[in-house]
Amino acid sequence: MLTRKQQELLLFIHERMKESGVPPSFDEMKDALDLASKSGIHRLITALEERGFIRRLPNRARALEVIKLPEAYTTNPQPRRGFSPSVIEGSLGKPPAAPVATTKSQPSSDTASVSVPVMGRIAAGVPISAIQNNTHDISIPTEMLGSGEHYALEIKGDSMIEAGIFDGDTVIIRNTNTANPGDIVVALVDDEEATLKRFRRKGASIALEAANPAYETRIFGPDRVKIQGKLVGLIRRYH
Repeated sequence: MLTRKQQELLLFIHERMKESGVPPSFDEMKDALDLASKSGIHRLITALEERGFIRRLPNRARALEVIKLPEAYTTNPQPRRGFSPSVIEGSLGKPPAAPVATTKSQPSSDTASVSVPVMGRIAAGVPISAIQNNTHDISIPTEMLGSGEHYALEIKGDSMIEAGIFDGDTVIIRNTNTANPGDIVVALVDDEEATLKRFRRKGASIALEAANPAYETRIFGPDRVKIQGKLVGLIRRYH
Protein backbone atom coordinates (compact mmCIF):
# COMPACT_ATOMS: atom_id res chain seq x y z
CA MET A 1 0.00 0.00 0.00
CA LEU A 2 1.37 3.40 -1.01
CA THR A 3 0.75 6.68 0.73
CA ARG A 4 -0.92 9.44 -1.29
CA LYS A 5 2.38 11.30 -1.77
CA GLN A 6 4.20 8.11 -2.80
CA GLN A 7 1.53 7.38 -5.41
CA GLU A 8 1.55 10.98 -6.67
CA LEU A 9 5.32 10.88 -7.14
CA LEU A 10 5.25 7.47 -8.82
CA LEU A 11 2.60 8.57 -11.33
CA PHE A 12 4.39 11.87 -11.95
CA ILE A 13 7.65 10.04 -12.79
CA HIS A 14 5.76 7.52 -14.94
CA GLU A 15 3.93 10.18 -16.98
CA ARG A 16 7.07 12.30 -17.47
CA MET A 17 9.02 9.28 -18.73
CA LYS A 18 6.19 8.38 -21.11
CA GLU A 19 6.33 11.89 -22.57
CA SER A 20 10.08 12.46 -22.83
CA GLY A 21 11.89 9.25 -21.88
CA VAL A 22 13.74 11.18 -19.14
CA PRO A 23 12.83 11.18 -15.42
CA PRO A 24 11.98 14.57 -13.90
CA SER A 25 14.59 16.38 -11.83
CA PHE A 26 14.36 16.48 -8.04
CA ASP A 27 13.38 20.15 -8.26
CA GLU A 28 10.54 19.31 -10.66
CA MET A 29 9.35 16.50 -8.36
CA LYS A 30 9.50 18.83 -5.35
CA ASP A 31 7.46 21.50 -7.14
CA ALA A 32 4.92 19.00 -8.50
CA LEU A 33 4.23 17.61 -5.02
CA ASP A 34 4.38 21.02 -3.29
CA LEU A 35 7.14 19.90 -0.92
CA ALA A 36 9.35 22.37 0.89
CA SER A 37 12.65 20.58 0.22
CA LYS A 38 14.26 17.88 -1.89
CA SER A 39 14.90 15.76 1.20
CA GLY A 40 11.22 14.78 1.14
CA ILE A 41 11.64 13.58 -2.45
CA HIS A 42 14.66 11.49 -1.41
CA ARG A 43 12.55 9.79 1.27
CA LEU A 44 9.66 9.11 -1.13
CA ILE A 45 11.97 7.64 -3.78
CA THR A 46 13.64 5.41 -1.19
CA ALA A 47 10.22 4.18 -0.03
CA LEU A 48 9.12 3.46 -3.61
CA GLU A 49 12.37 1.62 -4.27
CA GLU A 50 11.99 -0.48 -1.11
CA ARG A 51 8.45 -1.42 -2.17
CA GLY A 52 9.60 -2.49 -5.63
CA PHE A 53 7.86 0.23 -7.66
CA ILE A 54 10.98 1.94 -9.01
CA ARG A 55 14.65 1.19 -9.41
CA ARG A 56 17.58 3.59 -9.35
CA LEU A 57 20.09 2.94 -12.11
CA PRO A 58 23.71 3.18 -10.93
CA ASN A 59 26.30 5.66 -12.21
CA ARG A 60 23.76 7.81 -14.03
CA ALA A 61 22.42 11.20 -12.95
CA ARG A 62 18.74 11.12 -11.84
CA ALA A 63 18.29 7.76 -13.61
CA LEU A 64 15.10 6.04 -12.47
CA GLU A 65 13.13 3.13 -13.90
CA VAL A 66 9.46 2.53 -13.10
CA ILE A 67 9.05 -1.22 -12.53
CA LYS A 68 5.33 -1.35 -11.75
CA LEU A 69 2.32 0.85 -11.02
CA PRO A 70 -0.44 0.55 -8.41
CA GLU A 71 -3.14 -1.93 -9.42
CA ALA A 72 -5.81 0.77 -9.48
CA TYR A 73 -4.11 3.32 -11.70
CA THR A 74 -6.94 5.84 -12.06
CA THR A 75 -5.35 9.04 -10.82
CA ASN A 76 -4.58 11.69 -13.38
CA PRO A 77 -0.99 12.95 -13.27
CA GLN A 78 -0.37 16.10 -11.30
CA PRO A 79 0.06 19.33 -13.27
CA ARG A 80 3.68 20.13 -13.95
CA ARG A 81 5.41 23.33 -13.01
CA GLY A 82 8.88 24.70 -13.42
CA PHE A 83 11.31 24.54 -16.34
CA SER A 84 11.46 21.68 -18.79
CA PRO A 85 13.96 22.38 -21.59
CA SER A 86 13.11 21.44 -25.15
CA VAL A 87 15.90 19.19 -26.37
CA ILE A 88 17.24 18.54 -29.85
CA GLU A 89 18.75 15.05 -29.90
CA GLY A 90 21.35 13.83 -32.36
CA SER A 91 20.69 11.03 -34.81
CA LEU A 92 22.05 8.40 -32.39
CA GLY A 93 19.89 9.51 -29.47
CA LYS A 94 16.47 8.19 -28.58
CA PRO A 95 13.91 10.20 -30.60
CA PRO A 96 11.85 12.50 -28.35
CA ALA A 97 8.10 12.92 -28.59
CA ALA A 98 8.50 16.30 -30.26
CA PRO A 99 9.78 16.57 -33.86
CA VAL A 100 13.54 16.05 -34.11
CA ALA A 101 15.50 18.97 -35.51
CA THR A 102 18.39 18.25 -37.83
CA THR A 103 21.81 19.89 -37.74
CA LYS A 104 22.77 22.76 -40.02
CA SER A 105 24.65 20.41 -42.33
CA GLN A 106 21.47 18.37 -42.84
CA PRO A 107 18.60 20.89 -42.88
CA SER A 108 15.06 19.60 -42.64
CA SER A 109 12.75 20.51 -45.48
CA ASP A 110 9.79 20.46 -43.10
CA THR A 111 11.09 22.82 -40.39
CA ALA A 112 12.07 26.48 -40.82
CA SER A 113 15.25 27.40 -38.98
CA VAL A 114 17.28 30.46 -38.07
CA SER A 115 20.96 30.97 -37.41
CA VAL A 116 21.90 31.59 -33.76
CA PRO A 117 25.40 32.73 -32.67
CA VAL A 118 27.35 30.55 -30.25
CA MET A 119 29.02 32.87 -27.74
CA GLY A 120 31.61 30.55 -26.22
CA ARG A 121 31.34 28.48 -23.04
CA ILE A 122 29.52 29.03 -19.76
CA ALA A 123 30.06 27.40 -16.37
CA ALA A 124 27.62 24.90 -14.94
CA GLY A 125 30.09 24.08 -12.19
CA VAL A 126 33.28 25.90 -11.22
CA PRO A 127 33.58 29.51 -12.39
CA ILE A 128 35.03 30.25 -15.81
CA SER A 129 35.55 33.53 -17.63
CA ALA A 130 32.62 35.61 -18.82
CA ILE A 131 30.86 35.09 -22.15
CA GLN A 132 33.20 35.30 -25.11
CA ASN A 133 32.69 36.65 -28.60
CA ASN A 134 30.77 34.83 -31.31
CA THR A 135 32.70 31.62 -32.14
CA HIS A 136 30.33 30.15 -34.75
CA ASP A 137 26.65 29.88 -35.62
CA ILE A 138 24.17 26.99 -35.33
CA SER A 139 20.82 26.44 -37.01
CA ILE A 140 17.80 26.24 -34.67
CA PRO A 141 14.11 25.53 -35.53
CA THR A 142 12.12 28.76 -35.30
CA GLU A 143 9.39 27.01 -33.28
CA MET A 144 11.93 26.38 -30.52
CA LEU A 145 12.78 30.05 -30.04
CA GLY A 146 9.70 32.23 -29.78
CA SER A 147 10.05 36.01 -29.83
CA GLY A 148 13.13 38.06 -29.00
CA GLU A 149 16.87 37.74 -29.65
CA HIS A 150 18.70 34.50 -28.88
CA TYR A 151 22.21 33.16 -28.56
CA ALA A 152 23.78 29.82 -27.67
CA LEU A 153 26.42 28.75 -25.13
CA GLU A 154 28.35 25.52 -24.66
CA ILE A 155 28.06 24.01 -21.16
CA LYS A 156 31.14 23.29 -19.08
CA GLY A 157 30.55 21.47 -15.77
CA ASP A 158 27.93 19.36 -14.00
CA SER A 159 26.18 21.65 -11.53
CA MET A 160 22.86 21.53 -13.45
CA ILE A 161 22.60 17.79 -14.09
CA GLU A 162 19.37 17.37 -12.09
CA ALA A 163 17.78 19.90 -14.44
CA GLY A 164 18.82 17.68 -17.38
CA ILE A 165 21.76 19.90 -18.44
CA PHE A 166 25.08 18.11 -18.89
CA ASP A 167 28.70 18.92 -19.64
CA GLY A 168 29.08 19.38 -23.41
CA ASP A 169 25.45 20.37 -24.06
CA THR A 170 24.63 23.54 -25.96
CA VAL A 171 21.97 25.76 -24.35
CA ILE A 172 19.76 28.23 -26.21
CA ILE A 173 19.30 31.53 -24.36
CA ARG A 174 16.74 34.29 -24.92
CA ASN A 175 18.42 37.64 -24.38
CA THR A 176 16.79 39.38 -21.41
CA ASN A 177 17.90 41.25 -18.29
CA THR A 178 15.00 40.14 -16.09
CA ALA A 179 14.02 36.78 -14.57
CA ASN A 180 11.37 35.24 -12.36
CA PRO A 181 12.21 33.02 -9.37
CA GLY A 182 12.78 29.48 -10.62
CA ASP A 183 14.01 30.49 -14.07
CA ILE A 184 17.31 29.03 -15.26
CA VAL A 185 19.40 32.03 -16.29
CA VAL A 186 22.75 33.20 -17.52
CA ALA A 187 24.04 35.29 -14.61
CA LEU A 188 27.06 37.56 -14.80
CA VAL A 189 28.65 37.92 -11.35
CA ASP A 190 30.85 40.95 -10.58
CA ASP A 191 31.10 41.62 -14.36
CA GLU A 192 33.63 38.80 -14.74
CA GLU A 193 32.10 35.37 -14.07
CA ALA A 194 29.31 33.93 -16.22
CA THR A 195 27.36 30.97 -14.89
CA LEU A 196 24.16 29.05 -15.67
CA LYS A 197 22.04 28.62 -12.54
CA ARG A 198 18.47 28.69 -11.26
CA PHE A 199 17.47 32.20 -10.17
CA ARG A 200 16.05 32.72 -6.68
CA ARG A 201 15.54 35.63 -4.32
CA LYS A 202 16.57 35.58 -0.66
CA GLY A 203 15.15 38.76 0.82
CA ALA A 204 16.98 41.62 -0.86
CA SER A 205 19.71 39.28 -2.12
CA ILE A 206 19.92 37.05 -5.20
CA ALA A 207 20.54 33.31 -4.91
CA LEU A 208 22.06 31.31 -7.75
CA GLU A 209 21.00 27.71 -7.16
CA ALA A 210 22.68 24.65 -8.65
CA ALA A 211 20.79 21.50 -9.65
CA ASN A 212 23.36 19.17 -8.15
CA PRO A 213 23.62 18.50 -4.39
CA ALA A 214 27.41 18.62 -4.65
CA TYR A 215 27.23 22.39 -5.21
CA GLU A 216 26.10 25.01 -2.70
CA THR A 217 23.63 27.79 -3.47
CA ARG A 218 25.53 31.07 -3.80
CA ILE A 219 24.09 34.30 -2.37
CA PHE A 220 24.96 37.74 -3.76
CA GLY A 221 23.88 41.31 -3.27
CA PRO A 222 21.61 42.52 -6.08
CA ASP A 223 24.27 44.92 -7.39
CA ARG A 224 26.69 42.02 -8.02
CA VAL A 225 24.52 39.98 -10.40
CA LYS A 226 23.33 40.91 -13.89
CA ILE A 227 20.87 38.69 -15.75
CA GLN A 228 22.13 38.08 -19.29
CA GLY A 229 19.39 35.77 -20.55
CA LYS A 230 16.97 32.94 -19.81
CA LEU A 231 17.24 29.31 -20.88
CA VAL A 232 14.67 28.30 -23.51
CA GLY A 233 16.18 25.20 -25.14
CA LEU A 234 18.98 22.68 -25.21
CA ILE A 235 20.89 20.74 -27.86
CA ARG A 236 22.58 17.44 -27.10
CA ARG A 237 24.75 15.50 -29.52
CA TYR A 238 25.44 11.78 -29.11
CA HIS A 239 28.78 10.46 -30.31
